[in-house]
Amino acid sequence: MKVCIDIQSTIAQRAGVGRYTRQLVQHLGLSKNAEDKLSLFYFDFKRQGLPFDLRGAETYPIRFCPGRLAQAAWKIIEWPPFDYFAPAADLYHFPNFILPPLSKGKSVVTIHDMSFFRFPQFAEKQNLEYLSSRIHDTAARADAIITDSSFSAGEISELLKLPSEKIFPIHLGISENFSAPPSADVDKIRSSLNIRKPYLLTVGTVEPRKNIQFLVHFFERIADFDGNLVIAGMRGWKFEPILEQIRASRRAKDIIYVDYIDDSMLPALYAGAELFLCTSLYEGFGFPPLEAMACGTPVLSSNGGSLAEVLGKGAVIMKEFDHEAWKVQAAKILSSSDLRKTLISEGKITASKYRWAETARKTWDVYRKIV
Repeated sequence: MKVCIDIQSTIAQRAGVGRYTRQLVQHLGLSKNAEDKLSLFYFDFKRQGLPFDLRGAETYPIRFCPGRLAQAAWKIIEWPPFDYFAPAADLYHFPNFILPPLSKGKSVVTIHDMSFFRFPQFAEKQNLEYLSSRIHDTAARADAIITDSSFSAGEISELLKLPSEKIFPIHLGISENFSAPPSADVDKIRSSLNIRKPYLLTVGTVEPRKNIQFLVHFFERIADFDGNLVIAGMRGWKFEPILEQIRASRRAKDIIYVDYIDDSMLPALYAGAELFLCTSLYEGFGFPPLEAMACGTPVLSSNGGSLAEVLGKGAVIMKEFDHEAWKVQAAKILSSSDLRKTLISEGKITASKYRWAETARKTWDVYRKIV
């Protein structure tokens, strides 16, 4: 079987879809059968090359045409077909929500979640218009749809009026690099970020959907916690009001915002925290709380989107955004050694179930099912 995957998102996105695509193709290449051929397609007009190494796959960079020009043509006149550029294949996989024009071959598209549909107020206008105008056509034309969770599979079926048989929920993985690091690494990250007290932690792009405003208000209400709140994540869409709220908080001196953390230092940052907090309104999967669990940190999370499904018994799940309820539950976790031990143990067990090798294996199963 010849499979071609559009990996354009790996060029522009370090997190999110780019991270998924990068990890998926790396593990697909490692787990393919001898008779399978894996081709990776991307536009590289500026000749930047791929920012990661690959084994078991051939790359096909297109350098005679800018990717934006091709994408504009697909959007406006629906031409030329994707396979005009890409190598011949039995199946084409598009990991970034939308299926471009295709004249031959089977097609698989990954629709990670329906957050833009459920919460349009949290999506950038241009991105919202693009996804909203193309998602129904994509869903109708694709031979199979892969999504990140059973929760998202249900939403896709409901909102796009699709039979469940066409949708394949496949959980994502987390890197095996996420585990309890040496204490020296924890000391190093604390020193580099000037964290001098016990700290609570959240990790993720600073944008409205992450509900950081609620987190800041919650932190203001736990004045008896003599420590820091560390917020780590790149500045996203509409980040300015969120950062302004942080600066204006009556506990601003105890809040540390870090807009960039190298991936190699994340395990130490997770492991050093007393408690990881996820207050997101909606997640199609949710990497950070799983990564925190893998590093041995208790997790207190909302049930936004698929979080309850993905985190399972490994975290305390809050069903509503009530400051007092979160305060009470956080106090229990921080003060009870037995509860902490249980959460740490269950968290590690839960996190160990999410491996990219398994994601790749199940993705190959989908390919073989439809070809």
